Amino acid sequence: MGYGYWGSKHVRVLSAIPDVDVTVVDNDPSRLASAALAFPTVRLAPTLDEVLPSTDAVLIATPPRTHARLALMTVRAGRHVFVEKPLATSVWECEALVDAADRAGVLLMAGHTFEYNTAVWKLRDIVQSGELGHVCYIDTARLNLGLYQLDVNVLWDLAPHDISIVNFLLGRSPDRVSAWGNSHASGRTEDVAHLQLRYLDVNVTAYMHVSWLDPCKVRRVTVVGTEKMVVYNDLSSNERIRIYDSGVEPSSMSDSMHALPMNYRWGDIVSPFVAFEEPLAVQDAHLIDCIRTGARPRTDGVSGLAVVRVLEAADTALRSGHEIALDDHSRFNGVAICAVHSTVPALPSLADTRVPG
Repeated sequence: MGYGYWGSKHVRVLSAIPDVDVTVVDNDPSRLASAALAFPTVRLAPTLDEVLPSTDAVLIATPPRTHARLALMTVRAGRHVFVEKPLATSVWECEALVDAADRAGVLLMAGHTFEYNTAVWKLRDIVQSGELGHVCYIDTARLNLGLYQLDVNVLWDLAPHDISIVNFLLGRSPDRVSAWGNSHASGRTEDVAHLQLRYLDVNVTAYMHVSWLDPCKVRRVTVVGTEKMVVYNDLSSNERIRIYDSGVEPSSMSDSMHALPMNYRWGDIVSPFVAFEEPLAVQDAHLIDCIRTGARPRTDGVSGLAVVRVLEAADTALRSGHEIALDDHSRFNGVAICAVHSTVPALPSLADTRVPG
């Protein structure tokens, strides 16, 4: 695994799983040295070619433009593959990956980490229980100062998280996508963007705001229903989920000149207990279990494709200024792991983890 920001996290998590040996693969000698210093028991290698013959799976966390090439290389070698979000940077690449993995009979898993978050599981349970009434809309905000990416805009970098969360909550993909965005700092790629996703069969609209150019870090999902509302704040230390018994209804005195058009209802605010488990640890343990048992991952290649379909449609909407219908836009619905990460697109960093036997 390349020893970058996410690579080092995966090394830490995978190294703690019983019977998993980790080899860090990176073409940067200084990163290999850092990995050896932090994790003395890991093996080191400079290239993916060197470790593929002896590995069982590859975890790819390189820059997005390299995902498809490296994943196809792995699948064609008959190895399982995990790909960090986004699965690839085009629908056709994702479809090629799904097809290749199916033909080779290997696992293809997308890195939608928030679908392994206990607070998101709780949020889904609340939404699907009917406690909120009919869901009117969902609003998400994912803002921070940085980190600017070299090969994708802010939509492709941050929006995959919220698209996968909302798809997970509603159990379906959207039908229509609109997007707005602008480049304020670099002049090259959008660093602030808004999306609107319409889920027509359940009559729900999701609004998403993503930014690399904001002074405050925000990781928030709000679900507004006809009966109650709920907020998931991923940055809260002890109240990540808060349910608001609040709402509005039309005023019975709307004909009166002085009456308000809506009546407001204010009630209790409840924060259910949600036990914390590190989502990355849950996700990587699930990956190992699927490799060992042959189970299909919760976030399989089709799940990754569904998110990329929305992202590609959002890019089209961004350029055209029109809402895009997804149906008109694109198709689908002992272990060794090699993981990859790099900050330089032309120089992907790689890592391999292996379970003997």
